[in-house]
Amino acid sequence: MGEEDGPGLFHHKKQTLIDEISGKIINGDLLTKIHAAREIRSMIRNRNSSDKIRTKLAAAGVIQPLVLMLYSRNHDAREVSLLALLNLASRNERNKEQIVTCGAIPPLVELLKFQNTNTLRELATASILTLSTASPNKKTIIDSGVIPLLIQILSCGTVQGRVDSVTALHNLLTSQQPPLIPDAKAIPPLINLLKECKKSSKFAEKTTSLIQIISQSEEGKSAITNTQDGILTLVETIEDGSLVSTEHAVTTLLTMCVSCRSKYRELILNEGAIPGLLRLTVYGSEEAQEKARTLLDLLRESSSEKRLSSSVLEKIVHDIASRVDGSDKTVETAKSLLQDMVQRSMEVGMSEIQIRASSSSSS
Repeated sequence: MGEEDGPGLFHHKKQTLIDEISGKIINGDLLTKIHAAREIRSMIRNRNSSDKIRTKLAAAGVIQPLVLMLYSRNHDAREVSLLALLNLASRNERNKEQIVTCGAIPPLVELLKFQNTNTLRELATASILTLSTASPNKKTIIDSGVIPLLIQILSCGTVQGRVDSVTALHNLLTSQQPPLIPDAKAIPPLINLLKECKKSSKFAEKTTSLIQIISQSEEGKSAITNTQDGILTLVETIEDGSLVSTEHAVTTLLTMCVSCRSKYRELILNEGAIPGLLRLTVYGSEEAQEKARTLLDLLRESSSEKRLSSSVLEKIVHDIASRVDGSDKTVETAKSLLQDMVQRSMEVGMSEIQIRASSSSSS
């Protein structure tokens, strides 16, 4: 009998504690509310059944008073309410929607404007990120005017704030078709973040996706060329990125070259794009392969009628491979031949760079 009563008694005590906390945060004075908000966070973090705790706390009515605490002038009140709301929203779609319905977005937007309180701004950014993962919230968040503020954080936020800002922007901008194109001011910090991160990471995939979206505007294209190592960073992503990030990078360069070949062709060639593009025609996603071929054709000398297009070159390589090793090994042999061509292209490119360097030194 005791064993049967054990779990029931435990759940009864837990529900009693939840009721006590909700009573404090609904009816207490400011200090009592602050203490109750800390208890909410502690209760969620220290329980194995945290998912159920989140649901029970929301049902007890704690979300609305926590949202109201975001308007307080008291720093501690805002910080503990942010932390409590973050914990309530984590892995709980219904709570995310309820937090937005209760009016959390306007005070969060105001907190993003804080220049002298990194902690609150970082927590507000994390909150926008968490809430933006729920589809019903996205329009409300976008309409709040949060996009320019997230772009500001890309340049002047903490490291964690910038990472969260990229992810939040990705969640919001890719939710619309066609996607909303933000200000080109986002390009320099995005390029810098892409430089610093591993090109095959999930973060690089989100960053290149944002760069691709912004490159659809003329201001975005110009910003890429005007940012130090802007095109080079995209070329490096084509060489070292994941299937997703390479596709975004080649799409961006192709968009630029298609929009004005005379303006962007030499800039792309000067950053040594050819070897990476050749490799992409073999190892990229189906869409990336096609775009790499198209870009290679745009990059070739227009005056040379005899120069082979990338699609013709690939067909010749496959024909050679089938004759050498038979149809069974055509793809494998073709890849090997193209790899060798890429390697030779890189070696020739390095030789040309060394010759130019020597010429410059002697002159």
